Amino acid sequence: SGRWAATDSRPMVSALTPASPAMPRSTRAETMTIEGPGGPLDLRVIRPRAGVKLRGAYLHIHRGGWVWGSADEQDPWLERIADTCGFICLSVDYRLAPEHPYPAALLDCEAAALWLAGPGKAEFGVTALTIGGESVGAHLAVMVLLRLRDRHALPRAFRGANLNAGFFDLGLTPSVRNWGDERLVCNTTDLTAFANGYVRDGIDRRRPDVSPIYADLKGLPPALFTVGTCDPLLDDTLYMSGRWAAAGNGGHTSVYAGGCHVFIRYPGAMSERALELIDRFLMALA
Repeated sequence: SGRWAATDSRPMVSALTPASPAMPRSTRAETMTIEGPGGPLDLRVIRPRAGVKLRGAYLHIHRGGWVWGSADEQDPWLERIADTCGFICLSVDYRLAPEHPYPAALLDCEAAALWLAGPGKAEFGVTALTIGGESVGAHLAVMVLLRLRDRHALPRAFRGANLNAGFFDLGLTPSVRNWGDERLVCNTTDLTAFANGYVRDGIDRRRPDVSPIYADLKGLPPALFTVGTCDPLLDDTLYMSGRWAAAGNGGHTSVYAGGCHVFIRYPGAMSERALELIDRFLMALA
């Protein structure tokens, strides 16, 4: 069937680990817990260092194909945003598939966004809210923005979205379908398995509430799209950023020659250029 059993999903981590060495955990991080749709929901919080003016908040949604990953695996990125932009960063420890399939992860991220847009703003003393993520985290960030607009009449609760190498079409874009077996972090087989692990059989992968590339995107905030040309998900960003612009939302698309999937994960001049652009994009929203 091509579907994963629950016991089969986590070994994907070991397959990806050689290309994705662990990032150091922050000694500054805190965990706060809010009420989520499936019970207590943890948010990993990294505040700006002493002396940095608090200018806003960034709600981060981690990568991992919906089936692995956690909120503590990208602390250096969030420390950078906290210290450079003056944003308090909150990463959502959402429920993982296949034990918790669609829409569990989305509902958790929606709950975190609603909390931040409500009591969280007052608790932290901020008004400028931003959202973003990498790979499936970018997918979930867009889905959250759509749900805030459509279900809660909050189309601009967040001022902007930082969308890195998003997986926006679970029906699979041509670049995913045609990528093949070469694994620059992930390949056609991996991405197909991720989608199968998240969305149960019988659900149309092209529903706009499953794949945001098919949604009405009008009225959403500006977005920064980042992707490398050696990413199987290249078309997802190219197609989605085009539709985002056509909807009149504003933003910027940055394509990096030779960049693999979520290439900012790997230190170097290209990653630094991309991270600097992310810094500037977020700071302009405060």
